[in-house]
Amino acid sequence: MRIIKPKKTAKPDLKPETTVKLRPQKREKRTALPQEFGLHNLKMPKGAHKRRKILGRGPSSGHGKTSTRGSKGQTSRAGRDFYAGFEGGQTPLIRRIPKRGFTHKKKEYQIVNLRDLNRIKEPSIDLLLLEKRGLIKDKEKPVKILGEGKLENPVTVQAHAFSRRASQEITHAGGKIEVLSPAADSK
Repeated sequence: MRIIKPKKTAKPDLKPETTVKLRPQKREKRTALPQEFGLHNLKMPKGAHKRRKILGRGPSSGHGKTSTRGSKGQTSRAGRDFYAGFEGGQTPLIRRIPKRGFTHKKKEYQIVNLRDLNRIKEPSIDLLLLEKRGLIKDKEKPVKILGEGKLENPVTVQAHAFSRRASQEITHAGGKIEVLSPAADSK
């Protein structure tokens, strides 16, 4: 035989009405800038200063005994030093590869001879004109006038350098030489 339990019915609420208390909402704090802003009232931003790691203060600190350096070896010793390219005692790559050549700092001039200047029938010759006529490739690089040939017309020549013979020939023909300052990026 089965025992049937009576169904539970909802009981009417006999408790007196309770009032629910609402928590007051938090107001946002308004932080006004200080009246005067200067060195006397500056504050360090949060996280700007990190605490120093305390070492060697017993096993419970987690940084005791070997003080986070591990056991033995070069890295655990004081005054350890590795230079850039150190390979643990093996001959470093920079010493294994062969070395060749050298770097020079000689100025590379573009050469123009006096006989080339004869073809230009202008009273004044500058770098722009030399480039336009195809006597030099780049007006930004330094130009040197050499004394090969004879100059027939009196001209004013602008260049970075002149040979002794070239300067004598130009002045002898009644012209002028103007030495330009060396180009900033020429080597």
